[in-house]
Amino acid sequence: MVTSEEAGNFMSTGIIVGIVVAVVVIGTVAFGMMAVLRRRRLQQRFGPEYDRLVGERGSRRRAEAELTERERRVEDLDLQPLTDSSRASFAGQWDSIQERFVDTPADAVLAAQLLVAAVMTERGYPAEPHDQVVADLSVGHARTLDRYRAAEEISHRAAAGTVSTEDLRQAMVHYRALFGDLLGETADTGSESAAAVDISQQNTESDPKEMAK
Repeated sequence: MVTSEEAGNFMSTGIIVGIVVAVVVIGTVAFGMMAVLRRRRLQQRFGPEYDRLVGERGSRRRAEAELTERERRVEDLDLQPLTDSSRASFAGQWDSIQERFVDTPADAVLAAQLLVAAVMTERGYPAEPHDQVVADLSVGHARTLDRYRAAEEISHRAAAGTVSTEDLRQAMVHYRALFGDLLGETADTGSESAAAVDISQQNTESDPKEMAK
């Protein structure tokens, strides 16, 4: 026969086990919720870069760990917004480069590439290596990062002389997207990009070689 003392001990043990199980369950649920919230935050912050990295790494966990490490690294950088005078100066330089595109599109694209790099440096981003620059930019400029990659790819081909005027036009438009983002433009920059398109189209239409393609 079970004594009252034994029954009490049995009940106490059962209560303790129940509490431990409840704590474990709650902890597991909380950990799962934190993982979900972390994933959503990274997806919202990095956008297409999140999906691209998951595909490259073959694992959400590895991709999320890398993106989190990127955030930590950028937090340690001394990034600063541009002053009004610097912003105005860079905007003026872009306008001059855009005007040069009509006569010398390849030179204009190279100048645009260098100007974007100059803005990065002014903001506090390290200038090299290139892969690290792209990784750093992904933290605060993910929405225009793919366009920067496209512009850089075109610029690389331009150095080998394997691009058309239309390709160079696209590079200008892509560089302009990141350029505006780095300048801190919050309004729609479509008008500026459209201007680059119009200028380069005028150049293309007036070039018999391009019309013959």
